[in-house]
Amino acid sequence: MPKGIRSAVIPVAGLGTRMLPCTKSQPKEMLPVGRKPVVQYVVEELQETSIDRILFITGRGKHAIEDHFDRDAGLRKQLSTDPGKRKLMESLAFENTGTRFFYIRQSEQRGLGDAILYARHFVADEPFFASLGDSIVRGPGNSTIVQKMLEVHQKRKASCVIAFEEVPRDEVSRYGIAKPASQGSVFRVEDLIEKPSPAEAPSNLAIAARYILSPMIFDALDRTPPGKNNEIQLTDAIRILINEGEPVYGVKMDEGVRRYDIGNYESYFRTFIEFALRDEELGGEMREFVRGLLAGEPQP
Repeated sequence: MPKGIRSAVIPVAGLGTRMLPCTKSQPKEMLPVGRKPVVQYVVEELQETSIDRILFITGRGKHAIEDHFDRDAGLRKQLSTDPGKRKLMESLAFENTGTRFFYIRQSEQRGLGDAILYARHFVADEPFFASLGDSIVRGPGNSTIVQKMLEVHQKRKASCVIAFEEVPRDEVSRYGIAKPASQGSVFRVEDLIEKPSPAEAPSNLAIAARYILSPMIFDALDRTPPGKNNEIQLTDAIRILINEGEPVYGVKMDEGVRRYDIGNYESYFRTFIEFALRDEELGGEMREFVRGLLAGEPQP
């Protein structure tokens, strides 16, 4: 396993207004998908690397995230002393990895780039992962995208590495799209175009919510003017690095690996259903239930 990056930043300060009323008092990152909240999948993905500390960029009403990753001694004692509940201890394994969790609040919603700026003193002069807290990346078995990004970062001495997924051509206007310098699963990024029309898009490779960033991103963010809604965008700062000749690379996700963006109800419903149907214990039963439901059969 490549080593060298020990810090990760997870922005979770978004208001989640497209998921109201669920997100009125519950962070969208804590909405359940299968047996876990969304953000736990993000953390567990990072824990597969050399990461040993994670900074959450939070906002108002996000205390549930901090509570979730805090060790609950009372709960552990209750589970460990009740023979009927000891097996449930396995569901808390994510607490036992040695990862340290830190939190800082983004007091004003000013975009992803502004959120990343809050990590300046946390990461100091070291490169770091940045993973969006409302997006799951998963495929057959465990996703390997973060390991591949780490390998590219070290081999190519990249100032930035971005994960990309192929999306249908008629959906490119919803994403930041890469202009790749070459074909293949690893490529140098010539440019990033934010939400182009299908006719203008240089590819169908969309940014997939996972980054490795060098500390020079902070200087680029300082020089990034606010855009729409007075927000500072990370994509604009990365473009500054590209235009200054810094090596920015893209890593295309493997076939079968995809991003699940929990940003609206359509995506959330689809994701929850898919994960429930794949559940190791209850998936078979759920598939039979759905078949019967679609066939109009009476349900117990």
